[in-house]
Formats: sequence, C-alpha cells, structure tokens
Amino acid sequence: MIKIKELREKSDEQLDKMVQELNKEALNLRFSQATGQLANTARRRQVRREIAKIKTVQSERKEKKGV
Repeated sequence: MIKIKELREKSDEQLDKMVQELNKEALNLRFSQATGQLANTARRRQVRREIAKIKTVQSERKEKKGV
C-alpha cells in the first residue's frame, strides 16, 4: 500500500502517471475477475483505495492553490 506521506512528496506529474497506471490495472483486474482468472481478489480493493488516496492528495493541492 502507498502511504499518504510518500504521495505528498511526489510531483503532480508523477501522481497523474500513477493514477493512469492504476486505472489500467483496475481495468485489467475487472476483466480477469469477470473471466474467472483473478486469484487475488483483494488487489481490486487495494487499487481502488490507492487511486482514492492519490486523488485526495491532488484535490488538497488544488484547494491549497485556490483553484
């Protein structure tokens, strides 16, 4: 799991890239589960939570900037 402290140290571009990669992984996990090939179902939950953490940090930054 990614820690919030680590996310706050990353740049906006790095966070955007991480969200894109996690969204791709989430899509692949959904397909794997639908076809019955997913062994670790808990990974879907982890990915969703990691995306939420990143988006939280991004929204905090936008709010801090006043946008």
